[in-house]
Amino acid sequence: MARQFSGLDIGDSLVLNNQAWQIVGVFASGDTHESEVWGDAESIAGAYRRNGFQSVAVRLTSPAALETLRAALSADPRLRVEVQTTREYYGKQSERLTRVIRAVGIGVAVLMALGAVFGALNTMYAAVASRAREIATLRALGFTGLPVVVAVMLETMTLAAAGGLLGAGIAWALFQGFTVSTLGSNFSQVVFQFQVTPELLIRGLQWALGIGFIGGIFPALRAASLPVTTALRES
Repeated sequence: MARQFSGLDIGDSLVLNNQAWQIVGVFASGDTHESEVWGDAESIAGAYRRNGFQSVAVRLTSPAALETLRAALSADPRLRVEVQTTREYYGKQSERLTRVIRAVGIGVAVLMALGAVFGALNTMYAAVASRAREIATLRALGFTGLPVVVAVMLETMTLAAAGGLLGAGIAWALFQGFTVSTLGSNFSQVVFQFQVTPELLIRGLQWALGIGFIGGIFPALRAASLPVTTALRES
């Protein structure tokens, strides 16, 4: 918070609920709590007229102690609380936003994939049409349809692989470490960072090869099934 926003240096005053709160220190926790402004619980509760707590952060001695804490709190009839890890808690805070981003991302990806398939079909149909005489000559010399299909598919997959690698490089250069923020539940700020991992790059390359396969298989079959006499008459 101190690095991201101005006016949060030690000695500055932060106005909340029409009251000035003096910054008396900066803490480091190494986790998401560093994105928060902390103050005395009783003073803040009195200023905002609150008489309860929405959440309580607990530091455990070890990860295994989580189940012990959950069992102890569940056995206490005076408490009605849900024990979660920090990751689970903030994951639920951003759950709705995550669904929206995933839906929009999948929709855009599907539209772009369909466009890429039609682009590959158009490109390879044009390539087959321009080489109709060469393909027919090979067929007349004794080549069967299988080598023709393999040749067209090799060209298609090579172009798809090159396009996939280029797209992966551009995605990594533009979005690796890119950070954006928006509002989540309870008007809290949700900050997330894009991580273009090797797994994502491999998955993207697989999608590129799949799109190339779909875009090349039909032109390849057409090239193999084109009558020799008809293809030889084409210019």
